[in-house]
Amino acid sequence: MFLRHLIIFSFIALLAGCAGFVARESVQGQGNKAQWREHKQQLTGLDGWQINGKIGIRAPKDSGSGTLFWLQRQDYYDIRLSGPLGRGAARLTGRPGKVSLEVANQGRYDAPTPEALVEEQLGWKLPVSHLAWWVRGLPAPDSKSRLTLDVDSRLANLEQDGWQVEYLSYAEQNGYWLPERIKLHGTDLDVTLVIKEWQPRKLGQGT
Repeated sequence: MFLRHLIIFSFIALLAGCAGFVARESVQGQGNKAQWREHKQQLTGLDGWQINGKIGIRAPKDSGSGTLFWLQRQDYYDIRLSGPLGRGAARLTGRPGKVSLEVANQGRYDAPTPEALVEEQLGWKLPVSHLAWWVRGLPAPDSKSRLTLDVDSRLANLEQDGWQVEYLSYAEQNGYWLPERIKLHGTDLDVTLVIKEWQPRKLGQGT
């Protein structure tokens, strides 16, 4: 009896969460909203990937470019940057509640959130937790967002938490249409991501 009640309660909570998720989005543009919801559901199921590409940073005092490697395995991530801003290599690893940043010739630093760590050590106010959503072409689910869809019902532009994210091109990989070129505009920080290689995974289903 207890298990049945627990299942019913969990289902109701899930529906309430989904309703809140949809209500937080303002959708406009040329795309079809039903196709967008289907596309979003497919990409939300991706809980693992490997990305290789390039990153460009433009900030008031520094600018530069480097290479990007990003390994995601459900709630664990390993993000490596080489060369941006002349700082050498940096590696950000962690999971919720525990994050570490290793910077070449400087050492290792720990913090409860990646945002605090990146701002403290690299000087960038970057919403790192949102990037796992944005890099898939999705809005982060925990705050309000304004979306503009392209003719293929994928994200063309996203406004969320003071950031504007432009999706300039997509590429198909294993049946998924994923961003290939992204520009992020924030307060005193612009980031350009060019993804050369996508390897998406659905780890929760054993694939």
